[in-house]
Amino acid sequence: MGHPASWAALLVLSAAWQLVLGGAAGGGRRSPHNIVLILTDDQDTEIGGMTPMKKTQVLIGQAGVSFPNAYGHPTAGGVQHVPLGWTYWNGLVGNSRYYNYTLSANGREEQHGQSYQDDYLTDLITNRSLEFLQKWSHPPFLMVLAPPAAHSPWTAAPGYATAYSTTKAPRNGSFNVHGKDKHWLVRQARTPMANTSIEFLDKAYRERWQTLLSVDDLVERVVGRLKALDLLASTYVFYTSDNGYHAGQFSLPIDKRQLYEFDIRVPLLVRGPGIKANQTRLEPILNIDLGPTFLDIAGLNVSQTAMDGQSFLPLLVTPVQPSAWRADFLVQYTGEGHLTADPACPALGPGVSQCFPDCVCEDAFNNTYACVRALHPHSLQYCEFADRQAFVELYNLTADPHQLHNVARSVDPTLLEALNQRLIKLQACEGPSCRA
Repeated sequence: MGHPASWAALLVLSAAWQLVLGGAAGGGRRSPHNIVLILTDDQDTEIGGMTPMKKTQVLIGQAGVSFPNAYGHPTAGGVQHVPLGWTYWNGLVGNSRYYNYTLSANGREEQHGQSYQDDYLTDLITNRSLEFLQKWSHPPFLMVLAPPAAHSPWTAAPGYATAYSTTKAPRNGSFNVHGKDKHWLVRQARTPMANTSIEFLDKAYRERWQTLLSVDDLVERVVGRLKALDLLASTYVFYTSDNGYHAGQFSLPIDKRQLYEFDIRVPLLVRGPGIKANQTRLEPILNIDLGPTFLDIAGLNVSQTAMDGQSFLPLLVTPVQPSAWRADFLVQYTGEGHLTADPACPALGPGVSQCFPDCVCEDAFNNTYACVRALHPHSLQYCEFADRQAFVELYNLTADPHQLHNVARSVDPTLLEALNQRLIKLQACEGPSCRA
């Protein structure tokens, strides 16, 4: 791209819920292809998070490629902050809300209330994206939409407030199972869970699905508008989320901060030029791969960037053998416990957070970990915690897909040493060395 005005974008980033229309600077050949990224918040794949997305599955997944091995992790600014290069920017001030919020509209404060027609955030994002597509007459463009669903407070649109009234969180796998051989934070969960915890998580599970129905409508309307404007054939449409979620797994009621598959796997569906329909690719894709992929679509030389991720455009449009792709990757998280004790749970002391319901804590200062997640030649996950114990967890996901058994103390020490060295290398890599 030659200059900022040559790209336009409508962007809503997770964590800040920023709605942006703008231009991105770049160099190299001009690309005739547009990009639409739809980025949800806290949408899992392991406990049914894609079940409500019937239209999305058809319009993106069945029309293109699905990546079941996609993994994810989030940034923000104040009301007056508008990142360079964007033509149009709207950003939510604070964390996710569906009503009664403030937007930064190109640096100007814009207040919203409690009217469904005017203020429901997912629909507002939908409507403004359609307006942008109708008005924008200079493709190629970048449009990124990140609605608040399925993040709390789980406020459904009126038409969906009674959907899934009998749905409960799935009771299989690690649901209501004590994590007896896991990090202390998981071991502190009460098993069996209190009835109040189960009622709470079932209600949250239903409400999450209800909020996602509006996102499914968003996908349908955006794809429909692209088709009506004769833009669909020249547009790559990506659908993904920032991280997964749990609802009762290892007796932890609800959250997203653990190292297990239910918290780190995310949906990833892509359709676009050159992508054959009804494909499934098993190569692991990371959220840090999105940026390089977009640059690749735009015609930039990704190998000359300092990004850690790599473009997966070749996987979308050409047959690439798995051996030519990464076999493992880094998963890491820094715990964010509180300096003071939770007033509702004073006996727990300081350093923990997210202790609800029933004083079961989901996070702590030393819930800080780094993992190697390997898919080839063996499906393994090796994790080290930054705590006084130097606690280690290791799972063979081929034999134990629900990660019920930590085998760190029973395997050959040479395997642990090899995985430790690989983890050190992944943590130290930077730019091109991460793509080697």
